[in-house]
Parts: sequence; structure tokens; C-alpha cells
Amino acid sequence: MIIKGKVHIFGDDVNTDEIIPARYLNTSDPKELAAHVMEDADPAFSARVKPGDIIVAGKNFGCGSSREHAPIAIKAAGVACVVAESFARIFYRNAFNIGLTIMECAVEAENGQVLRMDTATGKITNLALRREYAAKPIPAFMQELIAAGGLMEYVRKGMMK
Repeated sequence: MIIKGKVHIFGDDVNTDEIIPARYLNTSDPKELAAHVMEDADPAFSARVKPGDIIVAGKNFGCGSSREHAPIAIKAAGVACVVAESFARIFYRNAFNIGLTIMECAVEAENGQVLRMDTATGKITNLALRREYAAKPIPAFMQELIAAGGLMEYVRKGMMK
């Protein structure tokens, strides 16, 4: 899958409370969660983010509690992919389980620049800087999970065959 989108930069150790604050966990409605995504890290993010945009972060993205609400909020806000140097393991699993594309790679970028990514090969290109980066390719099975919309949809579709 090819993804091309505008970058929003976040740093290291972005935790799940910053991604979706606990005060909004009384709902599981993706649209409501999206309205508050990244609110404690960047209060204007939900108003600025557009479908197809990309979050670029540093180390340990998604650390903290194991809430599935965090990747759901990011996906519902229209973010096409999160690229980070590393992810907290539970966030990593939750992201794929709900169908959010993530890639592990240290990428040099600034807010507003555009990245082009090939999830099958792991090639990430910063179009403004004309620099290429090599992320670990997303395995075919994980790409199928994402394409299906997450683990539950993947299983549902498989059962209907």
C-alpha cells in the first residue's frame, strides 16, 4: 500500500493519555474520540489534522496504559499512518488490531512536509528533503488486517467465505 500525506510532528514518549485523555474514555464512539485526539499533547491537532495525514514521532510512541481508544482515536481522526522510531508493544498490537497503519523508523521531517511510504517495501521518502528511509516492511498478513479494517473485520470476512 502506498501512503502519501502531510506530517504532524510529536516527540518521544507520547503516552496514551496524551493521545486520548482519560476524561474522554466514557465513550467508545470513534468520532467523539477523534474530536479529542492528541488534545493534551497539541490542543489544536484535531482541528488541523486532515484525512490522509501522517504522525511522525520519536521513541516509545503509545506508552502508558493499554487502552485501545488511543489507536481508534488516531484512525478515526483520519490519520493514515503513524511513523515512530519505536512503539510501546501494546500500542503496536492494538494499532494493527484496529487497522491503523504504523511503521517503525526514525524519520527526519518537519510539520507540513509530505511523506510517501510504501508499506510493502518499507521505503519512506520525505519529498521536501528528497531523503529516503528504510522501515521494516509490514508483513503481508498485517497488511491484510489493515485492509480489512482490523482484526475483528478480518475474522468476520474470513467467516463469511
